[in-house]
Amino acid sequence: MKTSVFFGALTVAGLAAGAAAAGTLDDVKARGKLNCGVTTGLVGFAAPDANGEWKGFDVAVCRAVAAAVLGDGNAVEFVPTTGKTRFTALASGEIDMLARNTTWTFSRDVDLKFTFVGVNYYDGQGFMVPKELGVTSAKDLDGYTVCIQTGTTTELNLADFFRSNNISYEPVPIETNAEAQQQYLAEACDVYTTDASGLAATRATFETPADHVLLPEIISKEPLGPLVRHGDDAWADIVRWTLNALVTAEELGVTSANVGEMSMEAGNNPEINRLLGTEGNLGEMLGLDAGWAKAAISVAGNYGELFEKNIGENTPIGLARGLNAQWTNGGLIYSPPFR
Repeated sequence: MKTSVFFGALTVAGLAAGAAAAGTLDDVKARGKLNCGVTTGLVGFAAPDANGEWKGFDVAVCRAVAAAVLGDGNAVEFVPTTGKTRFTALASGEIDMLARNTTWTFSRDVDLKFTFVGVNYYDGQGFMVPKELGVTSAKDLDGYTVCIQTGTTTELNLADFFRSNNISYEPVPIETNAEAQQQYLAEACDVYTTDASGLAATRATFETPADHVLLPEIISKEPLGPLVRHGDDAWADIVRWTLNALVTAEELGVTSANVGEMSMEAGNNPEINRLLGTEGNLGEMLGLDAGWAKAAISVAGNYGELFEKNIGENTPIGLARGLNAQWTNGGLIYSPPFR
């Protein structure tokens, strides 16, 4: 889900420059809560449950940052944003960070003046169709109608794919995932295309998920991750290293179950000690307490725990780690060292 950078670029960049003039860390501390932009609702990544409590993989990143900064993973105001509104919300200062399955691209980084602090999910654009269509490849979609989010680079990826394969399609414009789901199930479109993880999450909410298939083609690279405004490097460091702390914790075997015990006293692994604040002064460098990373990990666990709980193979979404496995297990998930 990737909003186009071509409209409103100058406006967004101007807003970002103004909002970054003040220190975001000071603002968050004074406010007593983190304003975190999320999607309007994508089960497994960010969606309110039956009690109105926000849950999901991206939500957990927001809560980890809140815990690192404020010592409370619940000190978060979740701000739902659409593909069209998310960048304006961040640039204007309405939100302190965006964690909304947003793709890291050159133009968003350079032209729109945002800082992507890392990748929390390596993805790619895919296609979902009803099983009854009998389609087994996206190259067989000639003449079909396709639900596509407006104002997104998903549109360009789709157009490029169909053009390069000399096939045609009829777009059905939608603005949110909820609208796409409604239109798709109402058979207003034959195909729904977005990030493959989003398709899996959407399919998991269907009454009969097995009646719908994800086609094998992945037609783009979509590195998804949290982002902040340009111009506040101190805040970017906090969000970046909070994400890195979750990744490193998994690599080093630090979990939500043992982080308390491991942080009670320094052990034999210097990097664990530095991560958990029992050695060194990494927290001070960030302007945070020594136990900032411990607090972040304590909220819901390390990166692997967050993945398995929210979107992993034992959830209805059923995503395998794949590229999102640790580098030690053949994946791309990798953190710089804590030293």
